[in-house]
Amino acid sequence: MVVSTSNSFSRSNHEVVNINKNNKEFKLNKLRQNGQIQIYQSSYRGSYSSIIRDSLRNAALGKKVLLIQLMKGGVKQGIPNAQKLCGNLTWVRPSNSYDQHESENIKNNENLSESINKSVSELWDFCKKELLSGEYDQIILDEIFLALEMNIIDKDDLISTLENRFISGDVILTGTSIPKNFLLMADQITELRS
Repeated sequence: MVVSTSNSFSRSNHEVVNINKNNKEFKLNKLRQNGQIQIYQSSYRGSYSSIIRDSLRNAALGKKVLLIQLMKGGVKQGIPNAQKLCGNLTWVRPSNSYDQHESENIKNNENLSESINKSVSELWDFCKKELLSGEYDQIILDEIFLALEMNIIDKDDLISTLENRFISGDVILTGTSIPKNFLLMADQITELRS
């Protein structure tokens, strides 16, 4: 029996489970259900407080939530210093980000720019593992489309990861400029207006 909270699942996302009962082997197909891909688009950065509010509520209700803010810093977290809230919400920011430095300093210091991009890339590698692990009920990738726009994350890598994800709940992606490929992949698109 397959139980799902979503009507959509990837047909390529099944594995065979061998069950040995009384020295007889049965093969069953185990279908991995995936939640929806939700996209939230806004004309300006920092307009996703409702998503953060909902992630806190979901965590308080017992769901395991991963909130990744790819382009926000300020607390020098990084992956090893992820914040835990409500017992079920893991909130991670890069250890170094563009909003922690003056734009003039970034322009004049190539090493600083490389360090920031490396920090965001490391966080994306962490996100990929979590999207494939099935450990979380909901994963939020805040400002992932800005990281795409800045060529920190590869578009094909993101598409492939989303197509092969294993998560029972939803994946939420936010940004100001959404490439058409992702709009076509989305189960839900929400435009936030000021």
